[in-house]
Amino acid sequence: MILSVSRRTDIPAFYSEWFFNRIKEGYVCVRNPMNIHQISKIALTPNLIDCIVFWSKNPYPMLSRLDELKDYMYYFQFTINPYDTVLEQQVPGKKHVIETFKRLSDLISPDRVIWRYDPIILTDTISVDYHIKYFEELAKRLHTYTKTCIISFLDLYKKTEKNLRGTYSREPNVDEMMNIAAHISMIASHYGIKIQSCAEKIELESVGITHGHCIDSVLIEDLLGVKLVVSKDKNQRPECGCVQSIDIGEYNTCCHNCKYCYANFNKEKVGERYVKHNPNSPLLIGEIESDDRVSERKIFSFISKGSLF
Repeated sequence: MILSVSRRTDIPAFYSEWFFNRIKEGYVCVRNPMNIHQISKIALTPNLIDCIVFWSKNPYPMLSRLDELKDYMYYFQFTINPYDTVLEQQVPGKKHVIETFKRLSDLISPDRVIWRYDPIILTDTISVDYHIKYFEELAKRLHTYTKTCIISFLDLYKKTEKNLRGTYSREPNVDEMMNIAAHISMIASHYGIKIQSCAEKIELESVGITHGHCIDSVLIEDLLGVKLVVSKDKNQRPECGCVQSIDIGEYNTCCHNCKYCYANFNKEKVGERYVKHNPNSPLLIGEIESDDRVSERKIFSFISKGSLF
């Protein structure tokens, strides 16, 4: 099994105590986003978890406790963007997150800290040239602490359009995408960083950018030194190259309050849900109630069994 922690919220930043408690207890419970009374109980023992993929803008709360994961393989998808509090309202300042990125890399190696520069947004003040300038500024600071950067361009879904009102945010057009991608690729090459795209329809191979895999079986195989038998994740978009994983997060629970976030589609609920968080509960938010149905999910290591199902 590959554990995703988490596409739906920033567990390292806001719920790390809960996560370490779940590791200690050896299981976690996750509500079905489409049926909230259906709960899966998922074993978290090292013999079943092939790799943990963390997603975060600020994993600082985890740094002093990484030794508790010594029996697990894991890597981080660490997002650092060039935006201020207009778009990223509660993300810590750049100096803090860059230092956290460096410390994390020193602790676990540059191979296991993937820099995410996404989504790429244009506004009335954020231009193509802005991205070119600030991507290089970040690359200068991060290039010895990572080997890979993943980029994506803003997709305006209905649930993000509402949150972005008043910010003048828009998707880059094809010419702008190609221009940004070409410059980013050139800068990354100069600093020895491999660039990949995330779930993009546009082909960027002509400027040196391949389609990436955030939950990447090839990387996991390299880290483990074994072969995996694992399929593409059918629950993701067709353009997504990620392999199968189980996500243990919940939507509308990330306190960074980024305007472009697809996972916080009802920001009014974030605060009221956060106060229901109990670090000792098997669920990320709330408790198991009498009308909930809990079933143990059958999981297997991809190393030995080749399938989650």
